[in-house]
Amino acid sequence: MAKDGTSDGEGKAGSEGKAGSEGKAGSEGTRPFTLAIDIGGTGLKASVLDASGSMVADRVRKTTKYPMAPDGSGGMVPTLAKMAQSLPEADRISAGFPGMVRGGLVLSAPHFVTTAGPGSTIDDHLVEAWDHFDLAHSLSEAIGKPAKVANDADVQGLAVVKGKGLELVITLGTGFGTAVFLDGQLLPHLEIAHQPFRKGDTYNDQLGERARKEIGDHHWRRRAMKAFRNLDALLFFDHLYVGGGNATRIKRSELGDLEKRTILVDNAAGILGGIRLWEGHHLGL
Repeated sequence: MAKDGTSDGEGKAGSEGKAGSEGKAGSEGTRPFTLAIDIGGTGLKASVLDASGSMVADRVRKTTKYPMAPDGSGGMVPTLAKMAQSLPEADRISAGFPGMVRGGLVLSAPHFVTTAGPGSTIDDHLVEAWDHFDLAHSLSEAIGKPAKVANDADVQGLAVVKGKGLELVITLGTGFGTAVFLDGQLLPHLEIAHQPFRKGDTYNDQLGERARKEIGDHHWRRRAMKAFRNLDALLFFDHLYVGGGNATRIKRSELGDLEKRTILVDNAAGILGGIRLWEGHHLGL
């Protein structure tokens, strides 16, 4: 694991919401095996999970390189397929992607349409390449196993929600991610990150890693608390789960009346939620 607070969610966010166990390399475990991929703005991570959700191989990681087209030489799909070759053979694939995904199709890829990562110039050719790109089908073709793809916050949430009432998952990393669950069922994804938040900026603009570095942790946390309360007023959630690499920067003493409903979760959930993508019916897929 990398140090706490890395922008793509490498650090652990605390011990309140342990998502599962990280196993040693090997092929022990009960099938089916799931190749679980966590696609981030600064890192691509993957491991293989057994039927219980335990890792049967050490996680592998590659730094996200820009520009990042969906396919072709140096593209995302070939890169992920190469990473999979270093892991035990799986029976199926799940992937969390930082953007809007519906039916395996990428509808938005805010990080990957840029020339050099978040905040850099948008490349119109990349916009066209990613528009409605069938990531699920392409991963399945490249690796030779059936694949499911969802938003990365949705996948993280699948690993940690209790399955009771209305539950909101927020990820604080390169950007600002959200997922909503009702009685354990993943609901259609909402790109709250790109909605107006304050001073004409979006949640992503004001709470992403770039903004945190510009304004410092103290002011960034104040913005985060305002965002939590905005979304509580919108959703009246029963539980809030906060993950991602920057969740370590949240102070429980500043949560006020939200503290009893809030759990800080281990960011291993970005991978460990992959197994639940294959369990049951989810409206958000």
